[in-house]
Parts: sequence; C-alpha cells; structure tokens
Amino acid sequence: MIPSDIAAVTDYEAHAQARMTEQAWAYIAGGSADEITVRWNREAFSRLKLQARALPDVRDVDTRVTLFGRTPFEQTLAHPILLAPTAYHKLAHPDGERATVLAAAALEAAMVVSTQASVSLEDVAAEARASQSRAPLWFQLYLQADHGLSGALVRRAEAAGYQALVVTVDAPVSLRNREQRVGFTLPPGIEAVNVRNQPAPPAPADGRAALRHLLATAAGWPDIAWLRGFTMLPILVKGITNPEDAERAIAHGADGIIVSNHGGRVLDTVPATIDVLPAIADRVAGRVPLLLDGGVRRGTDIVKALALGASAVLIGRPYLHGLAVGGAVGVAHVLTILRTELEVAMALTGRPTLAAIDRTVLWPES
Repeated sequence: MIPSDIAAVTDYEAHAQARMTEQAWAYIAGGSADEITVRWNREAFSRLKLQARALPDVRDVDTRVTLFGRTPFEQTLAHPILLAPTAYHKLAHPDGERATVLAAAALEAAMVVSTQASVSLEDVAAEARASQSRAPLWFQLYLQADHGLSGALVRRAEAAGYQALVVTVDAPVSLRNREQRVGFTLPPGIEAVNVRNQPAPPAPADGRAALRHLLATAAGWPDIAWLRGFTMLPILVKGITNPEDAERAIAHGADGIIVSNHGGRVLDTVPATIDVLPAIADRVAGRVPLLLDGGVRRGTDIVKALALGASAVLIGRPYLHGLAVGGAVGVAHVLTILRTELEVAMALTGRPTLAAIDRTVLWPES
C-alpha cells in the first residue's frame, strides 16, 4: 500500500528512511565526505528556469526516444527515464532486483543492472522475460585489470540477453563518511552475487594500503578499447564530467556517454552533472547518445536535461526509495509520477516531442 500523502517522488524519501535500518539508509542515502555534491546535484536544477508558452498548439505529447539510431544497436524507448545501476536492492526490499525489474517491465523503462546486484544478472533477465518486458536490460560493469574476470561477466550478460554494457569509470576509490560513522557492513544474506566466485583482494594492513591496492588494479582507457574489441554490444561509459574525457571515451570505442558524478558518492565538491552537461554536449556534438544522472527528481528536471543536450536521464535513489516503501508497486509509482510530470511540462512549454526540446525552452539568463 502506497501512503496516501505521496504526491511527488521526494515524498518517498522520509517513508523509505522509516522502513530501513540505519546502516542500509546510510549506504543508500549517503555521499562522499560532506555530501556537498549530493546537494549540488539537486540544487543546480532549481536554478534553471523554464519558459512556459500561452495556448500552446500541443494536442498530444510523444515521449519516445531512439538511442544508437541508424546503427545495429538501435533501441527505441517509450520514455527517456532509465533506472540507473545501483547495488544491493535487497537492502531496500526482500525481493531486491526482482521487484525492480517487474516495475521496469510494467512501465517500459530500461533498467541498468549493477555488477553488485543482490540478485544474479541471469535471474533479473529471466524475470524480465517472464514479464514480457518491451524495455531493454543493460548491464553495468566495473572493468577489472584482469580481463578474464571482466570477460566472464560480459559473456554472461550477452548470454542472458542484455542489450548494452554500461562501464562505470569514476569509482576506483571513495570515502563515504556517513557509512563509516554507522559502521556499514552488508547484513547476512545480501551479497554481490554476480562476483561471488571472484577472488577477494588481499586484506590490507591500513587504509593507505587499501588505496594502493585499488589503484593498482583499476582499469584504464586501454581497457575500454579492449572491451570494444571483445563484445558486439554497445558500450556506454558512465562517470564523465569533463569534455576531454568524453572525447577520450569516444576515441576508445564508446557508443554512448553517461554524464555522472556517481550521485556525489565518489569525489565531493565536483560540480553538479547538469552544470557540466552543456560543455560535454557541445564537445560530443551528437556523435553518440548522451545521458545524464544525478539529482533528477521532477519531470521538469528531465526537460532541462534534454534542453541542455541529454538524450535521456537515469534515476537512482528515487526508485530505491519507492522500492523500500512499496516494492515493485513503489518503483512503478515513482516512474509514473516522473513520466506524468514530464508530459505536463512538455505540454506547457509547447514541446510535443522530445526532439522539440532544445535550449530555447530555458529562460535566458542575463
């Protein structure tokens, strides 16, 4: 049962916190260090103003978007709202990723399944097939220096029917003080099942030793080029906040870019993603699809992201809040709210299609 006082996706947050353990909430809600970037991600959207149009000639709105157009990878989505890769959904709900993918199927939302999912990538795909989902599943990959480990995951994703790979490149190390303060550990019965059989890193004697180990085993740009030669699936590079890195990603074989600062969970005080999007969009110049995550909480946020060059957006914490409160129904409700708000915003700004949304929908700043 969804609480009656929920009208916006942010209304789920307090209800979710009340239903979760202190440790689980610290993991899902927390960010790096002082969590300044977490706050900036949301505040930056509020600074952008939309231009409404009087008596707009809009009889209907069409939220469909096509990614990887005119390539063998072409995918058409019912709307530009994807579920970002987030780990350990069982922290929020006992059904974990199974519940999430049921909601994604019902709302025709593409879901990006995390390497660190608490349900195997095969079981998530089987749930999607059983639901007769018309939306694609993508698989998120943390590339390993050991190509054998990465390659095994890629082959499993291919065999299970995943339609794209999302390579996260911005998180070799991070310090999340909120988790440290509550002593976060995974509870019994919850683990990253997709990498269960991979060898654990050696136990370091101190934090600096852990840092050296993680950096020594982190992937580099040549690993993106290796992956491009290893698989036929489209590859999106996630974690780009710099135009130069977007250029390098394309040069090394990326078929798409996701502008992301990991929800403020890696390096604090990096800019909000919506603030860096225009420069990256100008540099990419339409060569590959450009997606954005970080701070999206309203349909108007989606319009602003599309106006500044994104093809689609991803949401993370909002759907986890819905999952904690209502399982699959909660996730579906979050998606429904955002899609409805998007359609209203498109109508009131006189934009009948996503392609009609450009920078002129934003109020010019003096």
